Amino acid sequence: MTNGSMTADSTLGSTDRAPVLDTSHTAGSWKLWHTLAAKDATFGRPEVFDSTIEDSVWGSFTVTTKDPAFFALMEEFSGSEAGKGGLITFKDSRWLLTIVLNHQPHFHGQPHDTFVWWGYALFPNNKGDHNGKTMAESSGRKILTEVLGHLHFDNIREQILNNSIVLPAMMPYITSQFLVHKGGDRPAVVPAGSTNLAFVGQYAEVPDDVVFTVEYSVRTAWTAVAQLLNLDRKPPAVYKGQHNPKVVVEALETLHHRQPVQASHS
Repeated sequence: MTNGSMTADSTLGSTDRAPVLDTSHTAGSWKLWHTLAAKDATFGRPEVFDSTIEDSVWGSFTVTTKDPAFFALMEEFSGSEAGKGGLITFKDSRWLLTIVLNHQPHFHGQPHDTFVWWGYALFPNNKGDHNGKTMAESSGRKILTEVLGHLHFDNIREQILNNSIVLPAMMPYITSQFLVHKGGDRPAVVPAGSTNLAFVGQYAEVPDDVVFTVEYSVRTAWTAVAQLLNLDRKPPAVYKGQHNPKVVVEALETLHHRQPVQASHS
């Protein structure tokens, strides 16, 4: 079973309407985990991960447009074609905004005259630097106004705003797997003594591995199947790069030669 969910209770707004935060636990994965944990401490402590929403909530948004102007300006600004650069984070943003331009078309069946990009903010309850609202209070248009304010695309701002469909989302648990916790708060993939129950996903404990990756979820599933069915083929050991001399030397060189970052994007 999947215990907990990063995307549970996510809500959508629209270009003209802000999404409403929902923490009602409508998704079965959290309810089932709470039910199991109430019966046996072996099943972990879900309340550690779903009860401090202010520490785990993200605001996210997707922009769809047939106007290529924004992509052209961003490629000029960043020096990278869409899909060839990294995430762009506005480090001085009170929301701590990040935007991403993927290679187009991004979705199967996406029309070639349509452009899609997305972004998110780690502090959606802070007031914006340019629109005067928190991200949680902002419609899609207001969120895009904040992004364009940071980019200083003033001379083309109205054109981009008027030609964009912006769908904002509130995700209360999206970084909950990163919250401070201790041993036992996440159950083992196969709890001690279990013969027919295993946990898979970001809230099952895998020693030495790092959550928030597809690899982590795959490893929990592989571990569950191999252990419950007594298979010989176990998942490969977690790579420990910190023990690789080459990695250690390169890390020390990076620290030694590190220069202050001047750019406003990464």
